[in-house]
Amino acid sequence: MKKLYGVGTGPGDKEFLTLKAVAIIQNAKVLFAPNNKGKNMALDTIEDFIKEQKVILIDFPMGKVTKEDYINAARIINKEIPDGETGAFLTIGDPMIYSTFIYIMKELEKLNMDIEIVPGIPSFVAGAAKSKTPLTVKGDNFLLCDEFKEELLGEVDSICILKTLKDKEELLNSLEKKNFDYRYIKRCTLEDEQIIADKDEILKDKDYISFIIGRRGAND
Repeated sequence: MKKLYGVGTGPGDKEFLTLKAVAIIQNAKVLFAPNNKGKNMALDTIEDFIKEQKVILIDFPMGKVTKEDYINAARIINKEIPDGETGAFLTIGDPMIYSTFIYIMKELEKLNMDIEIVPGIPSFVAGAAKSKTPLTVKGDNFLLCDEFKEELLGEVDSICILKTLKDKEELLNSLEKKNFDYRYIKRCTLEDEQIIADKDEILKDKDYISFIIGRRGAND
């Protein structure tokens, strides 16, 4: 029987890879990752641990990805893993958090593929550590989102917004209005990592690999 591991490679620094992730990667027959113009951040993270495994980058169209694209990806994976062997699908962060793998997994299960998840350290967890921002304490509510709406702030004590390029000024204004302190974390754990608190500097930055962590102020 074929087996596929969904492997989380963490936020980007190879030192944040788990021991289990490295062992799975080194023993897999085939490695899979989404194709981003011939590159993939998860693949870059594990490059020191690739031996002679076959590496397959799976194309997904720019813009809206359809169910058919996930079905096609599942077919490629099923075809490329030899009988009795294992493959590893690589994701940045964790496979169960906003990951393409979640949708591919559903299609692979229809093909009776044996699947196991190897969790990874999510970027927002690494970012909280880097910025010394508590995500939750006893009695708190924490919200993770990739599409921000101001009304979300009403019932939470801390928040992480993963997509920050759109309406960034409106987002920061909402956080300030609701008495949230915030940090903008750019390229977390990578060599050019930056943690920015200044609003003007945050608004100037256009890096896609960034997120904002906010925590309600003590006086609220």
